[in-house]
Amino acid sequence: MFDPYQSSASPTVWSVGALCRAVADALEARFNPVTVRGEITGFSRAASGHCYFSIKDTAGQIRCAMFRRAASSLVFTPRDGELVELRGRLGVYEQRGDLQLIVESLQRAGQGALFEQFLRLKAQLEGEGLFDADRKRPLPVMPRGIGLVTSPGAAALHDVATALQRRVPHIPVVLAPALVQGAAAPASLVAALEQLYARALHPRAGEPPIDVILLVRGGGSMEDLWAFNDELLARTVVRSPVPLVSGVGHETDFTIADFCADLRAPTPTAAAELVAQPRDAWLAALDQLESRVQGGMDRWLDRQGQRLDLAAQRLGRPSGNLAQQRLRCERLGQQLRHAVLLQVQQHTQVLGAQQANLMPMLQRQLLQRRQHLTQLAHRLELLDPRRVLQRGYSLLTDSSGRAVTRVADAPVGAALKAHLSDGSVDVTVTQPKLL
Repeated sequence: MFDPYQSSASPTVWSVGALCRAVADALEARFNPVTVRGEITGFSRAASGHCYFSIKDTAGQIRCAMFRRAASSLVFTPRDGELVELRGRLGVYEQRGDLQLIVESLQRAGQGALFEQFLRLKAQLEGEGLFDADRKRPLPVMPRGIGLVTSPGAAALHDVATALQRRVPHIPVVLAPALVQGAAAPASLVAALEQLYARALHPRAGEPPIDVILLVRGGGSMEDLWAFNDELLARTVVRSPVPLVSGVGHETDFTIADFCADLRAPTPTAAAELVAQPRDAWLAALDQLESRVQGGMDRWLDRQGQRLDLAAQRLGRPSGNLAQQRLRCERLGQQLRHAVLLQVQQHTQVLGAQQANLMPMLQRQLLQRRQHLTQLAHRLELLDPRRVLQRGYSLLTDSSGRAVTRVADAPVGAALKAHLSDGSVDVTVTQPKLL
């Protein structure tokens, strides 16, 4: 048993395991059982059912383990950032010499400050429409250039670079280095994105255009990923002129940047694979297209060869073709002469028939015209005023030669002239008399 009051003059030499057990016994006697209040960070559930995480506040952090029996009684799913109260026993994990709290019960005490801040910002930006699916853009099938924002010293850079080199070594990648953790990280990430935006909108001569951007970081606790929950960064992500893919943390990690991006990838490697169709697949597609083009060309050449053979057969004996064309011309000439003679005969017969009928027709028309003329002359003769005068009538005219037809036109003493059938006499009006 460890004795803190043992004289330093004759120190005891401990084995490592014995010292760990002695410390564990001291903790057991001094603290256990213990109840602790703090925020969860780094929570994970193993396939065995055991849960591992840390509990922390602003002044310290303790590793925790909650075995399957105790974890099965949980009525909620613990999440990073949640404020919880747990009861357990403090001890030492002898295999590593780590201070460890074995959790026997765990209950939610309220959401942690970081998680509450995350939820408030998420609700605000979602209400403004920054997460709407309608504004999400599809990724380019074959980007001409890929922009990458991450830390130059992060493992995520190696993972992304390896995936892109394996799948699309021909596509250039432009790295915009940035901090991915700490208080200065949000501003650094925004500056890196703005640099890529300017290059995507106004590429310089000789520089590859940027058609898609990757924003990536490896896994970590909620505090480690907190830079990606910044409001200014979220609004900068939404303004991207090209599709943007976020690959932050592991599959269970979610940040505000993930909701604002056009597409979220579960890991940085997955983000790289989403924008990089394997070169082998494209080469296989090109081979297939080449085979189709070659087959089509071969079939076209075969058809043209058959046409050429047929033309050669037709052109093989030009004298025979010339004789056939001469016979055809003679036959067409005979048909033409026969047709002309037939037309002349038909017109001659029609002309003879018309000549035979012409004289009788003219005579009939002349007789009809004479009869009509006689009738008109007889009618004109009947209208001659002299025939009227021969029946005892006379025509009176005044001195100016106008016909007098009313008594009023012949006043007493008027000198008139009476026209008779064989001459005229002068008369003087003595007494007008009305009927």
